[in-house]
Amino acid sequence: MKRYIITFLATFLAFPAAAQTQTTDVTCDDSARLEQMLSTVMRAERRAFGLRGPETLLEVWIDPRTQDWTLVQTYTNGTSCIIAMGEHWEDLEPAPA
Repeated sequence: MKRYIITFLATFLAFPAAAQTQTTDVTCDDSARLEQMLSTVMRAERRAFGLRGPETLLEVWIDPRTQDWTLVQTYTNGTSCIIAMGEHWEDLEPAPA
């Protein structure tokens, strides 16, 4: 996980047009660029998403090899922010109807 975070931050810092972070724990960038970075650098796949409000979408990205996860908040203005990362993601089976 640490290897991916270091790789991500090194790649992110290479982009001069990267958006300013809102806090030290949040990394924001253009949505398309962040999506490309998640899928190519971190080898993550978007596995879930849901609306948080009329202009905000939450996405869960998972690395299927390591089960590392990334929570991304995407806005309608074309900006996305990584708001949390972790390890050992586990999908739960839905309860029987």
